[in-house]
Amino acid sequence: MTEQPDQEQDNGTQPVVEIVGRTVAVRPVGEIDISTAPALRSALADALALLGTSRADRIVTDFGQVTFCDSSGLNALVAARLEAVRADAAIHLVNPAPQLQRLLQMTGADSLFPREDELTN
Repeated sequence: MTEQPDQEQDNGTQPVVEIVGRTVAVRPVGEIDISTAPALRSALADALALLGTSRADRIVTDFGQVTFCDSSGLNALVAARLEAVRADAAIHLVNPAPQLQRLLQMTGADSLFPREDELTN
């Protein structure tokens, strides 16, 4: 069973934040750029808040439905990682597309985010 916080859906582009077992899952969709990165930043902030108020003990961001991510999306991820570190947590990545993997590698940010093969409970 999953729990989902109240949030508006913006034509399917608003990331979904839900609890799956002991994991807070963040599932962005589509392109993450300067116009949509604030939604990712907000979803990651919601995920961090859920760590303190639920039985979840980690955050996994599933990029399986993301078709593009630019530096604005990367900035949202890095900012959320800083907050996660302050909360003694980590943001794990699942299914980053080759384009996102390349962006992470080119910027040196790939070592900041643990990877998982799939979202598990």
